[in-house]
Amino acid sequence: MAKSNKRPKAAQRNGVLTRMNPADLRESLLADFATLRVPVTAEQLDEVLARAERDRLTHLEFVYRLVAEQSQQCRERSIARRIQEACFRDACTLADFDWDFNAKAIHRTQIEELATGAFIGRHDNLVMVGQSGVGKSRIVESVGRAACVVGYRVRYITSAELLADLTARLADQTLPKRLRYYACFDWLIIDEFAFDRIERSETPQAANLLYKIIDARSQRSTTVVTNIDFDAWGAYLDDPPLAMAFLDRVVDGAMILKINGKSYRAHRAAKKSAPALTN
Repeated sequence: MAKSNKRPKAAQRNGVLTRMNPADLRESLLADFATLRVPVTAEQLDEVLARAERDRLTHLEFVYRLVAEQSQQCRERSIARRIQEACFRDACTLADFDWDFNAKAIHRTQIEELATGAFIGRHDNLVMVGQSGVGKSRIVESVGRAACVVGYRVRYITSAELLADLTARLADQTLPKRLRYYACFDWLIIDEFAFDRIERSETPQAANLLYKIIDARSQRSTTVVTNIDFDAWGAYLDDPPLAMAFLDRVVDGAMILKINGKSYRAHRAAKKSAPALTN
């Protein structure tokens, strides 16, 4: 027989609400939790009730014990959803980042400050410039995960993937809807900008599409991660006026992080190819 969510009625005497017996009160509380969609089961309630009696918890301590675990689980589910929604390529965090390898080029305190998400709250843009292999993508994805943890909605995408997506939406006339999608995130990360000229040659309207993205996100934080300096953006986009407008929108008032360090990839490749030492 299915359980009823009907709330037991409290007895009244001369119009005054009287105390309910414990069994009815328990069922009433569970019914109220169900109505409010608070995921507290009968077993969890009984466990906290027993603990409250055993440890002589105060009313406040009892309520805290009852909802704290559910609240934490809800927070963890929300974080997991935001991380999944962000579409990161790698499951990396700042906790396992090698800070020593490029200690002179990558300032740990600066990156950890970014990980607080304060710049997202200020709607500041961020531009990260550096040669391939210095850890830009690893850093920005790790910071992105940290931003998801503190409650921000993040979207990570490479420049090539973004241009391919927008070009397809242009073809099927759904571009405005897709622009609204990218505009809704607190932080949009565009990685590998100008990484390969093939992405530009296959997207004749690249400059126009990228400008539309930045324009749609005028009140949100956007990050461009690139291996070319600003003076080469115009040549890459092959549309000087729009390239200048795009550059102005991204860079004006933005945080600029330049990394001039050694290549992690080259270092790892050299270690793999080095002959093993023998006794």
